[in-house]
Amino acid sequence: MAKTPSKKAAKAPKKAGSKRNKRVETYSSYIYKVLKQVHPDTGISKRGMSIMNSFINDIFERLAGEASRLARYNKRSTLSSREIQTAVRLMLPGELAKHAVSEGTKAVTKFTSN
Repeated sequence: MAKTPSKKAAKAPKKAGSKRNKRVETYSSYIYKVLKQVHPDTGISKRGMSIMNSFINDIFERLAGEASRLARYNKRSTLSSREIQTAVRLMLPGELAKHAVSEGTKAVTKFTSN
């Protein structure tokens, strides 16, 4: 009596790399780098990192939305650093906005000089 092949053996082999996980983009590495600059001896849990990532995504969405609205009000089709800066001033409170604007200006200056 001939032995029938098992169900596992009957399946065709899958192509290598056919089932890939979709890449998830996070700010984890950047959050970690900044954490180490500020507090070199402090770590962060997976849950803490997830919360920080969500926070950054939320702030990004809010700022982008506000900057987009500002551009639309002024009949512009391009978001410039000016719209972003104004959005930051509108969205963030007092001293935090001042620091954010100065850091942003520094980053833009560094980017354009290279």
